Amino acid sequence: MSELMNFKIFDIWDISQVKVEDPGLVRAINLEPKLILKNQGRNVVKFGQARINVVERLINKVSTGGHRGKKHRIEIGHTTGKYSKNAKIVIEAFKIIEKRTNENPVQILVRAIENASPRDEVTIIEYGGARYPQAVDVSPLRRVNLALKHIIHGASDKAFGKKKKLSQSLADEIILAAEGNGESFALKKKNESEKQADSAR
Repeated sequence: MSELMNFKIFDIWDISQVKVEDPGLVRAINLEPKLILKNQGRNVVKFGQARINVVERLINKVSTGGHRGKKHRIEIGHTTGKYSKNAKIVIEAFKIIEKRTNENPVQILVRAIENASPRDEVTIIEYGGARYPQAVDVSPLRRVNLALKHIIHGASDKAFGKKKKLSQSLADEIILAAEGNGESFALKKKNESEKQADSAR
């Protein structure tokens, strides 16, 4: 019975030993073991994203790699709305990560999210007809969403119009973010957000 309950993601990687070190993100990063990561939109409710495995959330973000703000600026042929194609890209990226780091790629992803998730950002408040920037704390769920979005954007920018595959650039971006390397696009966006918040205090 214990073997039946101990599912591996894609029947390859065991996530029972994966740990979230950041106490603020423990409830926002779901590591519930599942054999097939396909929620099919069943958790479209308030805080429903917290019930979805973090690897599935990464796969869902792959299909929006070209989005910047409210515009779809970059058309990327590698990523479509097809879930199986996006899952294949993530699986290939995980295999590259495992080969290069000799660690569980899901643990590397969790570490990358922890390093790349901004703690502060700026919002605009209106007071007396004037608009002011105001620093605010970021909720745990939004921290994870922003980290995943920036990881995918960084990977898609590095692969766009180049011979490099999206799976290779995604693996590079996750490893850089996990190591805390300043060349990571996600870490640059995090530092930029926190600097703006510091100046708006």
